Amino acid sequence: MTLANSRSGYGQFTFEPATITQIAERVGLAKGSSSYHVRLLERAGLVKVVRTRKVRGVTVADLEASPVDAERYARMAHLRLTEEQFAQLGARLQALADEYRELSDPSLRDVSLAFALFRPAPREQADGDSK
Repeated sequence: MTLANSRSGYGQFTFEPATITQIAERVGLAKGSSSYHVRLLERAGLVKVVRTRKVRGVTVADLEASPVDAERYARMAHLRLTEEQFAQLGARLQALADEYRELSDPSLRDVSLAFALFRPAPREQADGDSK
């Protein structure tokens, strides 16, 4: 799975297999952080393992994005926000989650909501964390 930036500013999943290391390098996160988030995406059915192989005694999984359908919605956006805009967006996302938590009906099938709003670490710091 790789991310490609479109003109709209949204990151788009492409269907080229990639390893956790390749994903971590592409998005500027430590491998451990990337691995954790990819596992969440896998649980949500948004990525899948297409092949595993041994590299120097370590199992490496090639991952691929799963097609988004009526059961899954995914969107990534690369934004440039002021501190105030960042805080406002965080508050809006929290309010939206709270609103739908209140509407939740225990008799219905589970739905998971996951979102992340963060400022990536500078590339030098991310590279140092992954070593």
